[in-house]
Amino acid sequence: MHPRNIHKDSAYDFEQLVAVHPDLKAFVFVNNYNSKTIDFSNSDAVIALNKVLLKHYYKINDWQLPKGFLCPPIPSRVDYIHYVADVLPKEKKQIKGLDVGVGANAIYCILGAQVYNWEMVGCDINLESVEAAKINIGFTPKLQEKVSIVHQSNNAHIFEGIITPNDYFDFTMCNPPFHSSKEDAIKATSRKLKNLNDEEFKLNFGGKENELWCNGGESLFLKRMIKQSILVKEQVGIFTSLVSKKESLPKLEKQLKKLKASFKIIPMEHGNKKTRILIWSFSKNF
Repeated sequence: MHPRNIHKDSAYDFEQLVAVHPDLKAFVFVNNYNSKTIDFSNSDAVIALNKVLLKHYYKINDWQLPKGFLCPPIPSRVDYIHYVADVLPKEKKQIKGLDVGVGANAIYCILGAQVYNWEMVGCDINLESVEAAKINIGFTPKLQEKVSIVHQSNNAHIFEGIITPNDYFDFTMCNPPFHSSKEDAIKATSRKLKNLNDEEFKLNFGGKENELWCNGGESLFLKRMIKQSILVKEQVGIFTSLVSKKESLPKLEKQLKKLKASFKIIPMEHGNKKTRILIWSFSKNF
């Protein structure tokens, strides 16, 4: 994990976390290694853990997630935030960022505002996500001052309609839909949860349609994002996105070279999961 990630060195102190949020206690048990933990395949348990992590470490008054929406792992999400901070101008006092696909959890907007005091805008094509994100921001007064949540009403556009002619964003970020279809998403989720029998639970644990899949999957979505980013190149300092599939990179790199964008790739690793951040710019060199 990133050196500044406060979750990098130690296991969760469940006694301390339960003291902060007693509802977590119902999900804590002692495993075969005589360590306290939770069942990370249980969505209710993970939501309870996220709530207490956000309260304890990031000073959030409350956080909720409607049933069936994507539940983000806090340590890896804050890692992305720290790596973005590393490439931003150090001399600038106020940073403004855009989270494309904010989701109901609004996690990047929350962490950006609470960890670095950034001004954040989160956008999403799903109205239910937008309304849920607004509720999460509304729980904490500081977030209400720092974060705006907006609806992207046109599915064909990523930045148009969100970035206006008078806007300037120091960076954009995105956790793009991973799968290319609902069927692919179901198969992947079923593999992860192969020991569970509740099919409805398997579907609900992973996230809603726009969070998990889109036509062409991650690769096509990011190619479209790169293509559309040139239209707002004067209004964004640095574009960034997570890239889960290593095999997506060659086509994305080829497209960025064609558009004469400067870019870099930052690897990230969390347990057995390996991913990377793609960063590009039309005004800065990497």
